[in-house]
Amino acid sequence: MRNVIHYNSWENKAPFGAIKVNQGVRIAVRTNEEYDVLNIKWVILKEDNVVGHIDLVEENRNYYQGEFNGFNETGLYFYYFEVDVNINGSYQKIFYGKSFEDGHTIEYSYENLNKYQITVHEDFEVPSWYKEGIMYNIFVDRFNNGNRNKKPSNPKPNSFIYGNWSDIPMYIKDKDGEIIRWDFYGGNLKGIIEKLPYLSKIGVTIIYLNPIFESSSNHKYNTGDYKKIDPMFGDEEILKELIDKASKRGINIILDGVFNHTGADSKYFNKFGNYDEVGAYQSEDSKYRPWYNFEGSKDNYKCWWGIKDLPNVNELNESYMDYIIYDVDSVINKWTGMGIKGWRLDVADELPTKFIKELRKELKNNDSDSVLIGEVWEDASNKISYGERRNYFVGDQLDSVMAYPFRNNIVSFLKGQITSNQLRNKFMTLKENYPKESFKSNLNIISSHDITRIKTELNYDNEMVKLAVATQMTFEGIPYIYYGDEAGLSGGTDPDNRRTYPWKNEDEDMIEFYKDSINTRKKYNALTNGDTDFIINNDDDIFGYIRFNDNGEKILVLINRSTEDKNINISLEENTLEVIDIKYSSKKYLEIISKNNDSFNLQIRPKSFNIFNVLNLVEV
Repeated sequence: MRNVIHYNSWENKAPFGAIKVNQGVRIAVRTNEEYDVLNIKWVILKEDNVVGHIDLVEENRNYYQGEFNGFNETGLYFYYFEVDVNINGSYQKIFYGKSFEDGHTIEYSYENLNKYQITVHEDFEVPSWYKEGIMYNIFVDRFNNGNRNKKPSNPKPNSFIYGNWSDIPMYIKDKDGEIIRWDFYGGNLKGIIEKLPYLSKIGVTIIYLNPIFESSSNHKYNTGDYKKIDPMFGDEEILKELIDKASKRGINIILDGVFNHTGADSKYFNKFGNYDEVGAYQSEDSKYRPWYNFEGSKDNYKCWWGIKDLPNVNELNESYMDYIIYDVDSVINKWTGMGIKGWRLDVADELPTKFIKELRKELKNNDSDSVLIGEVWEDASNKISYGERRNYFVGDQLDSVMAYPFRNNIVSFLKGQITSNQLRNKFMTLKENYPKESFKSNLNIISSHDITRIKTELNYDNEMVKLAVATQMTFEGIPYIYYGDEAGLSGGTDPDNRRTYPWKNEDEDMIEFYKDSINTRKKYNALTNGDTDFIINNDDDIFGYIRFNDNGEKILVLINRSTEDKNINISLEENTLEVIDIKYSSKKYLEIISKNNDSFNLQIRPKSFNIFNVLNLVEV
């Protein structure tokens, strides 16, 4: 490929990344002296409509600049370059777009252009209690039973109760793979209240509960009644007690909102006649009938991913939106009014944009300090869902998403599938696409109820697990702890990733590591609120970055995934390094081999990490 022009959106665009509506953008492009460049056109689109054709101005020889001030609507904008060039007396038009690896330009055919993205958003702010928090996700049935006799409360008919808390979970299915008996251990809200001192002690400030509303299953994603706590978990009085007692410890509660589908066994659909309400399945005259999509017979209805137990709803149906969002006693208003500080939207990319916007409005009207989180598995700034480009981060939809890309990136690095610079590039791409508030509000997960637990994913190697956790606790975004990870819990795919918390059989060393890592994060403002500079180095095994804030605080983090000692040279002008006292880091093995002017040559032990406080030697 010909390198007629040189441009890097990470370095040659101001401001970097996403911008606020009506904010201008200026870029700079260099040309290759070997070519006779006649003109460079900067082409800007909003979706597929061209909104700007900017002829770049040659400021100096081989140096072109341009500015565009037409970003007057929120949404996603894209751009590329058209270059008119004289090659051996032949006039050609060459197209340049974004490399799939980093921010540099690559020559493309027009049909295959990979365009640069600019996210344009309203000015918005995510509550500080959330951005600066530590989230702990609890799958309620598997966390703790708070009953004195440790027996499950109000067991379901025709269900399976495990004989021992430590039993490995399994499904009881028929020959067609359908679950015929749900299994339970008996975890409940009282059990969470009982463990609040423990959660507070390790540093948790946010508890996110998987669904707690009445349902026939153990996971509760097949909602039976949005306005009733499942009797196995407790009741409204116990939930209120949990909210109040957690609040006294500086812990906020977030609920799971499953609004794309209900359960077939629900008061709304009532397929099995277990409710007094006339459900949509039972009668065309049911008030809930318009909520669902029937095609011909009552047994032919649309459902989530073809699972008949999860009939899809028409989220934009007027009565459904009233019930979930608008009514004085709507689902959102009822529980938020009780003190719930936010909602996590299940399968957010399957919810209509209007539904998310309206839910957010009502939520913020009820409590302006609340948060709305979405389950999105990819880059949430530009996800295409069912043919629609989603704009979750323009200021009127989601505050935060579950950062599955964070998990995918760090696991790929630790397993040797990508290099440190490839890892850096993946994070930089997200950082470029996300507004600052959104990137700082990312829920940085390494395990969840939908994926293999981190310990199992990393082949039960606790040293590698600690590298993942150390990155999670020092990175931009909110650390997300899936219950039991901190206690050394392992598990494959569902249902194995939903084992019970191993009370009295915890990995105490891992708990102390989590506690120490969280304390370190909270101690340094740069780790909770700061920005990030990534370190570029020639060693594929060393991933490094500096977290910094406006007050001059800088924290250097270095991760060595290899099984060998590694040396790395770090240039830090007019600074020195102080090892941060995190007892489970590799500081006791650290050697500062040499210091040459402003450069440090550091040795990092195998499968270890180091965290440094970068101290300014010059008095201000």
